[in-house]
Amino acid sequence: MSQKRYFLTQHEVELLLSQASTSKNNTRNTCMLLLCYFHGLRVSELLGLKLSDFDMSSGVLFVRRLKNGFSSAHPLCPRVLHSIQQWLTLRNNMKSAKESVYLFPSSKGRMLTRQTVYLLIKRYGQLANLDITVHPHMLRHACGFELANKGMDTRLIQDYLGHRNINHTVRYTASNPERFRSIRW
Repeated sequence: MSQKRYFLTQHEVELLLSQASTSKNNTRNTCMLLLCYFHGLRVSELLGLKLSDFDMSSGVLFVRRLKNGFSSAHPLCPRVLHSIQQWLTLRNNMKSAKESVYLFPSSKGRMLTRQTVYLLIKRYGQLANLDITVHPHMLRHACGFELANKGMDTRLIQDYLGHRNINHTVRYTASNPERFRSIRW
């Protein structure tokens, strides 16, 4: 019996991003995908991001974790920072967004809906010809697995993803084949 995969590989994330880059609202959607992947954001955490959560001059994002998670400040990598800057340039020219506190406002200046993001990401997965049904939480898991693949300590991954219980984090390091690379036969 095959088990359903609940994460995306780095290659699959890049395929989603390539689909987002050719879509309507490509700048916004690419920025949303990058933030979810690089910062392990849940959809509600992404959509709840406010302009005040960013310190663009120092390149820092304040992540307010939900589900009783630990909130923290994350440095923004150049790729994500550039994407945010591009989105803010467009956003600042949108009449509906000028009064909104949200980074990704709806056409009425309110928070985008979770369903909007679910449908976008599902559609990008289909357009990328991925053989799995893609949903936004897979980007959060992709972040955890990528950190583990890079050799990050389990406690660091725990803090980065805001887990209170390390048992939620261990899945990323326990199933990481890279941890066995040092074994020589």
